[in-house]
Amino acid sequence: MIPIEKVQDIIAKHDNLEKELSSGSVDTKLFAKKSKEYSSLGSIISYAREFVKFASEKKDLEQIIQDKSSDSEMIEMAEKDLEELKIKKQDYENKLKIFLLPKDEDDDKNAIVEIRAGTGGLEASLFCADLFKMYEKVCSKKKWKLEIISISKSEAGGFKEVIFSVSGNDIYSYLKYESGVHRVQRIPETETQGRVHTSAATIAVLPEAEEVDIQIKESDLRIDVFRAGGPGGQSVNTTDSAVRITHIPTGVVVSQQDEKSQHKNKAKALKILRSRVYEAEKRKKDQERSTNRRNQIGSGDRSERIRTYNFPQGRVTDHRINLTLHKLDEFLSGEIHEEMNEELRLKEQDIKLKNLN
Repeated sequence: MIPIEKVQDIIAKHDNLEKELSSGSVDTKLFAKKSKEYSSLGSIISYAREFVKFASEKKDLEQIIQDKSSDSEMIEMAEKDLEELKIKKQDYENKLKIFLLPKDEDDDKNAIVEIRAGTGGLEASLFCADLFKMYEKVCSKKKWKLEIISISKSEAGGFKEVIFSVSGNDIYSYLKYESGVHRVQRIPETETQGRVHTSAATIAVLPEAEEVDIQIKESDLRIDVFRAGGPGGQSVNTTDSAVRITHIPTGVVVSQQDEKSQHKNKAKALKILRSRVYEAEKRKKDQERSTNRRNQIGSGDRSERIRTYNFPQGRVTDHRINLTLHKLDEFLSGEIHEEMNEELRLKEQDIKLKNLN
């Protein structure tokens, strides 16, 4: 049961923020942050106000039931109201518990998404491209900004690898569930016997780290420049514009050659490197705090098989929550992607609530 003091704190915080924001005296630097906090509290405030009334309402109803002077009809109505009150109280308490659950500090961040073709050769690269198109549609639907950082194309017209950033509101909190191995089962266009082949792609979703999130010393970096090359060794640039950055303490290496400018390639490579180093540190801390692992959906490991896209049967299955949607086309078009994401969020909340009790 939630201590009543915690709920009263929510109400007091909401009311104080309301006064502050309406006074017009809030520092402009803090206004956005306080407005966001006020909006967040606003989503739960009505439940909080009702929750604190339950004790007195329960007491009133119990007095009617125990009062010998009450007629039978009134007692019956009070007993019915008391049962409804208990159900309502439990519902509101669950909502408040979810609101009070510890939040991932990175949920508000933008994200860097890396999709790599896995087992399955050229078919895997085509699947990699299909996944990228799916995320493009999800971003368009949600009015998020997607920006390609680098692409390595395959001979079949797919992608060996694609790295992109996504910016907007609460990006990482949504996309973090996409990390892992995505498997596809379908008949390739080149298959003459009509056999179903299985291919895979690996997705890594990193919270986009700002300079304030993690400090990377210049002395910890080794920067190499080289001449960019195209497919099959074809030269795409006659100058040393490609950049390879190695973070010596962690061994993280990032190469970037998509831009003709060495300066732009270096900036893109640093953006990816910062996020990879930040995520590596985050994983290390999560493993040290075993409770965080218990609160997660799946292991969070990139090698974990999380989802299967079966084209002959027109279904997509998420193995972490055993959910199957027989609407593969709609899922790949981004139309019902949120349906699965919502189920993943609810499952994670359920795990956290069980660990909280």
